[in-house]
Amino acid sequence: MLSRSALRASKASNPSTMLARRGFHSTPARLSSPYHYAEGPLSNIPFNPRTKYFGVRYWGTMAFFFGLPFGIAVWQTYKNV
Repeated sequence: MLSRSALRASKASNPSTMLARRGFHSTPARLSSPYHYAEGPLSNIPFNPRTKYFGVRYWGTMAFFFGLPFGIAVWQTYKNV
């Protein structure tokens, strides 16, 4: 009777099973499939940072949302006067 480690060693020495096991996860994604999307840098974010006015829009949004609580506080203060 073979032990489990001997059985695994005999399976690992067979190159055809090694190729079959590695083949699935090393195949490239097919972009024509509806279940695979483009991969790589800047492809997994919902905006394009390479546009002409990205910096202006980015810092404008940051300034607006940073100042929003202060603006609300000022509005609430002067609303009750």
